[in-house]
Amino acid sequence: MEAYDIITVGSGHNALVAAALLARAGNRVLVLEKNDKPGGFVRTEEVTLPGFKHDLYATRHPIFLTSKAYSELETDLRARGLEYLNTDLPTGVVLPDGSSAVLSSDLETSTAEFDRLSPGDGRALADLMGDFGKYAHKVFPLFTLNLASKEARMLIGDLMGSGKEGVAPFAAEFMQTARDVLNDRFRSPVAKALIAPWVLHLGRTLDSVSSGFDVSLLLSAMMAGGMPLPRGGSDMLVKALAQIVTDHGGAIRCGAAVDRILVERGRAVGVHVTEGETYTAGLAVIASVNADQLYLKLLADTDVPSRLIQQAKRYRYGLGCVQIQLALSKPPDWPDDRLRAGQPHLLRSMQACALAIAQAKNGDLPSEPALSVDVPTHLDPSRAPRGAAIMRVQVLQLPCRLRGDAAAQIDVGDGTWTEDLKNRFADRIVNLLGRYLPNVPGTIIGRHIISPEDLARYNPNSGPGDAYSGSLELAQSYLFRPLPGQPSHQTAIPNVFLVGAGTWPGAGVSGGSGYIVAHQLLKPVA
Repeated sequence: MEAYDIITVGSGHNALVAAALLARAGNRVLVLEKNDKPGGFVRTEEVTLPGFKHDLYATRHPIFLTSKAYSELETDLRARGLEYLNTDLPTGVVLPDGSSAVLSSDLETSTAEFDRLSPGDGRALADLMGDFGKYAHKVFPLFTLNLASKEARMLIGDLMGSGKEGVAPFAAEFMQTARDVLNDRFRSPVAKALIAPWVLHLGRTLDSVSSGFDVSLLLSAMMAGGMPLPRGGSDMLVKALAQIVTDHGGAIRCGAAVDRILVERGRAVGVHVTEGETYTAGLAVIASVNADQLYLKLLADTDVPSRLIQQAKRYRYGLGCVQIQLALSKPPDWPDDRLRAGQPHLLRSMQACALAIAQAKNGDLPSEPALSVDVPTHLDPSRAPRGAAIMRVQVLQLPCRLRGDAAAQIDVGDGTWTEDLKNRFADRIVNLLGRYLPNVPGTIIGRHIISPEDLARYNPNSGPGDAYSGSLELAQSYLFRPLPGQPSHQTAIPNVFLVGAGTWPGAGVSGGSGYIVAHQLLKPVA
């Protein structure tokens, strides 16, 4: 048996952040990954045509660029080839009539843009950001803390309020929905359409409880971090993190699926992989898996509290998504050239976005969903042959298992995402894309489609195809994540830790959970 200090089960970017920080501190680290390369949902491949480098899953890293994980590792990452390209116009929107707007990382520029849309909306944006700013000094530290810690609970208590004076104003604002916030604050339909679909990127809907808080959080993150992408592809982050691990004596082994965490006398002592090998861990095991996989599979033969087993059995997954990678013979013609470098949305209205989500929640293919569009070659021409371009079209909040088609045009068969169904839905999306960007359909020379079932096959953390590793509605977020009985990264086994989108702070490329767990393990023993 090979002996290490720390073993990570899985190699998503959070596991790699933890592994890099721990290896750099002198620990012997082993990363085990079931797929053919590390990175989880951070992966770049030539899936359409040679020379066209597509980010299959995650592509932009605005939260990571402003994180403590990046600030601590920045020098090492840069030394290993990671370079971020960015824009000061992180997002925007185009409506079918050609009207458009952009969000700037400069608040004054953004308020002028919103006032152009509707007089007074600029002041509304400034007020929204100002109101959030009153709490930011307590909110942002939470993203680097274990929410079950004393420090985090004190911050949460200060934010929410308690005692004779009742709850704090923040508590009521925190519970608002995105639809309510946008309707209360803004008059322009274009301004509402610019902001509304971003809550989908956090696994929420416009009517999710607390999604109104996400509006302020997302706007703040984009204004602070822009919309950065690594030169050469999203997986340049993975390559740099992996090299930090190996440069400090760690090992990364792919094609190694862990099927059991070995526990003796109440503590993890190693792991067993399906091929038969056993590796020992002297200090800890970090599992980049969801709580259901941990308790129902990896620790299935271990004595853990029955309440956690029952909660793990009730772990819920949310809706899925479809990502369409396009190879284009030339870049798209934008109705507003300011939209080129960021990640805009194309949609009819906030209300149409909400309707599409409702259709998906009923199990139907939505008739006209919001489209998240990204053209990395605007910032990084090296990702495609000269003169050509790549485009990712992302459709969030789709059924993992289909009941029907809201437009009554596509026969969904038995509800599984077959290749034929994927292509017919992609045809719908490309036709819809052409209403906003008329030159694009005629320039498509290659196409690759990822469905919820493809996500499920690639990454078990997706369950049936949920890219966010479990529902992010309020009942399974914050102190309820990963489980109500375990609101932290430390599990029922004291030296087994969870990281990844199924834990706080949730989905997206942030490095948050990896940073939190690494610093728990690096903390001196009292």
